[in-house]
Amino acid sequence: MNFRFTAEQEAFRAEINAFLKDTLPPDWQGADNAIDDESYEFGRQFLKKLAPKKWIAPAWPVEYGGLGLSHWDQVVFNEAMGYARAPIINTAAVGYLGPTIILYGTDEQKRQHLPGITSGDVIWCQGYSEPNSGSDLASLQTRAVQDGDDFVINGQKIWTSQAHYADWMFLLARTDPDAPKHRGISYFLVDMKTPGITVRPLINMANGEGFNEVFFENVRVPRSGLLGELNRGWYIATTTLDFERSTLGSSAGTQRTLEDLTRFAKSEREPGTGRTLWEKPQARHAIADLWVSLDVGRMLSYRVVSMQARGLVPNYEASIIKVFSTELVQRLARTGVGIMGMYGGLWGDGPYAKLRGRFAKSYVATVGTAIAGGTTEIQRNIIAQRGLGLPRQ
Repeated sequence: MNFRFTAEQEAFRAEINAFLKDTLPPDWQGADNAIDDESYEFGRQFLKKLAPKKWIAPAWPVEYGGLGLSHWDQVVFNEAMGYARAPIINTAAVGYLGPTIILYGTDEQKRQHLPGITSGDVIWCQGYSEPNSGSDLASLQTRAVQDGDDFVINGQKIWTSQAHYADWMFLLARTDPDAPKHRGISYFLVDMKTPGITVRPLINMANGEGFNEVFFENVRVPRSGLLGELNRGWYIATTTLDFERSTLGSSAGTQRTLEDLTRFAKSEREPGTGRTLWEKPQARHAIADLWVSLDVGRMLSYRVVSMQARGLVPNYEASIIKVFSTELVQRLARTGVGIMGMYGGLWGDGPYAKLRGRFAKSYVATVGTAIAGGTTEIQRNIIAQRGLGLPRQ
């Protein structure tokens, strides 16, 4: 099997790398795990620089603002951006919502929403989880009641990433409380400026303000905000989740971080002994194991790409990547902190914070990756039932 990219794809990679070199600051090391106003604005400006090249969603069809590139071209793009730690924002719109609208949206919805995404003018957030409906998402209680040509939404969403910056939200709400829980849910596109919406920040343990809780009090959404059929939103939502969990090209960012750790271990010397950390078998073997795992994750990702290139929508295959990549970044952070010893718990720009404290902060921030996008337990259930054919317990 040949895993080489074509000459045209490598030329595309070189073009992206040249753009990144010219666009990002010379000392750019990537944003921290937490997004503040300054880094968000920098990401927004970077997005606007991608737009004229149609690089916000290069694999989207030309008529929707993309370049019509192949899924493999998209991998090349994502790998280049991931390795550079480019400040990509609005991933929920580009990677999850946009493809869902292309599949299920009306012509009017496509005209209304897709151009704003590919121009970088409209930022979206995802309204799925609720205080009592996380892993069992279909138990959500946010209600949407039809009133003439509108739906009136009441309820609460939580862990809503970047809601305090978003212009629009795609959300799930219960429209038939008497139906079985998977069959009474509808999928809505909601303007965040609509009266009755309140956004409150949630500070995570990495001291980041990325999450929010969002309250809806008699929020009126026109019927044009209903995506797909009434009461059939669950089935559309699972397609969105499959797009979210595919994480094309995500291994490139992990590779950059692993390269940093490898160089650090080869150059940093232990106080007293003068040996490099690399000379310690435990450190060397742990890093080698991470390199092997990185290649496994990349191959799992390529499997999903090959399915998408054939017009298939991965399901349990995407869950496999989600579990594996989540546990890999957690293991990478844990290994980095351990190798650094007493310095491993420091982050920031202080003189003793090794590698800018990236591993210490990642150790804390990546705890949530096993929950966001569907918990690891849920992903394993999907793999067991849909991939291995095991019975439900």
